[in-house]
Amino acid sequence: MAYFDSNGVQIYFEEYSKGEPVVLVHGFASRADHNWGAMNWFTTLAAHYRVVALDCRGHGKSGKPHDSAAYGGETMGEDVIRLMDHLGIKRTLIMGYSMGGRIVTGLLMLHPKRLRAAVLGGIGATTATAPSFNRKPIVDALLAENISTVKEQRAREFRQFAEATGNDLKALAAVMASNREDFNAEHIAAQKIRVPVMIVIGTKDLLVGNPKLLHDSIPGSKLVMLEGHDHLSAPSDKHYKEAVLEFFKSAPA
Repeated sequence: MAYFDSNGVQIYFEEYSKGEPVVLVHGFASRADHNWGAMNWFTTLAAHYRVVALDCRGHGKSGKPHDSAAYGGETMGEDVIRLMDHLGIKRTLIMGYSMGGRIVTGLLMLHPKRLRAAVLGGIGATTATAPSFNRKPIVDALLAENISTVKEQRAREFRQFAEATGNDLKALAAVMASNREDFNAEHIAAQKIRVPVMIVIGTKDLLVGNPKLLHDSIPGSKLVMLEGHDHLSAPSDKHYKEAVLEFFKSAPA
């Protein structure tokens, strides 16, 4: 458990066991020990791999700028690459969930040579012509004086989750308001991703777009649907863990 400086922001990370590395990138308003530790991922993966999990900037024990510019573009992905550099990891297995899945998708396009194989959990895709995801109600909900004033259901759920995980609401609002591109299926397909990819999502996850569209946009990718699970319950599923262990084991050296 330690910190390193990522271009002026202190990033907290945890490390377990030895062997080939696996880097874990958590979801929005979560943190490493919540997304992975509480769901038994550290124990599951550390039996086979060197496990490295960071708290993304704005989350957990990492630095929490309140300026949305601190989270723009692919900044959060570059934190992952800097962490790998800090630890001397040249190439890694990687898994991201939800926001973490979006971060890893960016790495697949910008830093493919640093990745052996990638799991994209709790993420789908939309078409280029689909309406953009409107983040403003969520930003407003995170900045509201009291949750009782938040009427929009999805925004209220984000606020409830953020409060439950004990994060800094203003920092999370800055993350949500940042200038980050929403990757559509056409853009992803045009990158011709060659890194082995597995997409894992609950059959009742209605939050993140179409997983089959994402699957079709990444040649040779594998799609695992977790029956009966929604966005919050999927990470705890034992079949998710079994699928990841099998997928990582089959990854080329």
